[in-house]
Amino acid sequence: MTEPSDASRPEPTAALLIVGDEILSGRTRDANLQHLAERLQTVGVPVVEARVIPDRAETVIAAVRELSSRVDYLFTSGGIGPTHDDITADCVAAAFERAIDVHPEARARLERHYAESEHALNEARLRMARIPDGAELIDNPVSAAPGFRLENVYVMAGVPRIMAAMLDQVIPTLKGGGPLLAETVRCNLPEGEAAEGLRRIAEENPTVGVGSYPKYGSGGFQLSIVVRGRDAKAVEAAAQDVETLVRELGGQPERLAPGEPA
Repeated sequence: MTEPSDASRPEPTAALLIVGDEILSGRTRDANLQHLAERLQTVGVPVVEARVIPDRAETVIAAVRELSSRVDYLFTSGGIGPTHDDITADCVAAAFERAIDVHPEARARLERHYAESEHALNEARLRMARIPDGAELIDNPVSAAPGFRLENVYVMAGVPRIMAAMLDQVIPTLKGGGPLLAETVRCNLPEGEAAEGLRRIAEENPTVGVGSYPKYGSGGFQLSIVVRGRDAKAVEAAAQDVETLVRELGGQPERLAPGEPA
């Protein structure tokens, strides 16, 4: 796969830090990366790295420091619940050398939530109101316990439904580079036969990215060739080049509609 050159790559960039032993053990399947990447792409913020790390303080702190220095927006998911191994908030505070304590507004939100619940706001649940000094709260319309933003780090829940609800609050605040457009051409050519032609198309269209993705499905082998970029004319021109290449190689190109599964 080839990507746009550095000069044309959409900016700013984002990364996702997935915190949790349950993900690494295979017990829980991550569902947040795909949703985050798709939502950020609509506002022109490509995800350039995703990392899964264990619930170890030194690992989380080091990863937050490293990634937050290399991307414009760092998102974390997981590790902000009520149990002893929910350490993300403390680690983000430590990464930026900030104190952390119960935030008055976060506590008030939890108090209102649990006043209408069959459960009590005990000491364990109150841990979810601990926020680093200087951080801004991220609303949680699902279960009240907020996430937060500190510097360029957005600390979100690991539960996909809650993560998605928090992201709804965050997306409008981001400064992106404009939507990243994509055109997909599907065919049944072997990837190796198309490789040289795709390399040439990528070189001749330096402002777009050209990626090839083989797949075996119920209909047999399929190759999806995806052209991505911010300029609609450049993306369309490269997509037409791909269609021409497929025909020259004896295949039948099929242009997919936007949003159609590849």
